[in-house]
Amino acid sequence: MVKTVLGLGLAVFASVALRAETLTIATYNVENYGSVGRVTAVGYRTDYPKPEKEKVALRGVIRALGADLLVMQEMGDASYLEELALDLRAEGLDYPHRALLDGPDGERHVAVLSRRPLKRIVPHANLTFGYLGATESVKRGLLEVVVEAGGGEVTLFAVHLKSRLTERTEDPQSEGRRAAEAGAVRDRILQRFPDPARARFVIAGDFNDGPSSRTMERMLARGATTVGALVPAADSRSETWTYHYAREESYSRFDHLLVSAALKGAIVGGKARIFDGAGVAEGSDHRPVVMTLELK
Repeated sequence: MVKTVLGLGLAVFASVALRAETLTIATYNVENYGSVGRVTAVGYRTDYPKPEKEKVALRGVIRALGADLLVMQEMGDASYLEELALDLRAEGLDYPHRALLDGPDGERHVAVLSRRPLKRIVPHANLTFGYLGATESVKRGLLEVVVEAGGGEVTLFAVHLKSRLTERTEDPQSEGRRAAEAGAVRDRILQRFPDPARARFVIAGDFNDGPSSRTMERMLARGATTVGALVPAADSRSETWTYHYAREESYSRFDHLLVSAALKGAIVGGKARIFDGAGVAEGSDHRPVVMTLELK
């Protein structure tokens, strides 16, 4: 009888130890969710809020994602983040935990909504780099948050690198600046995790560059040190674009999820999903990317 009870106890313990816990992470550029200059039906207006029709569509997309951790770019100040969280709660999706980084860009912020408690929130607003003979700052900084999942900590780094709009003719489309920002962000992550192969972290955001760009090369490695791996992603039609530039009718993949080596095998299905459901074209000029980790 003692052996039977002991054996049963060990079996129950093994079952609990091997039980998987899922963590769903998404990144979404919410396109100027704040008061900025924008073209309206009655012409150009300064300090004009995001139209309510776009907000409704955006919230529908966020509800469909069902992410535990939602990284957002182009969020307004803290009052707009609070507004979005309260509106989502009224519609049945509660994100009680949130973080926003006040970086050098006073209009467009990086932010996180979380259904899990945030153990730590670390703002990195002081990242600098050399550029065209001067010292510049990473425009939107780097936001770090930590949650408990799968018996340990998972760290999420939220980023939004420089756009392609520029007046610097010596650096067309800000390619050089964006690559330099990526290098500064990467170096800070390596300061936090000197041995990235043994760490559990995700880098999520709008990098304003494609998978094979110099920007992403710098983000993924420094010399012989691999920082992380780019998570493959596609929509229901196997299309891989995440950004639609309406003025030129162009489609690009700018939004990415990267994982450290220790998390690569935890990605459910081995890939992420680019959301192409209802409301995605109305809520933003970007499409969100979402993945689920299964942590044992």
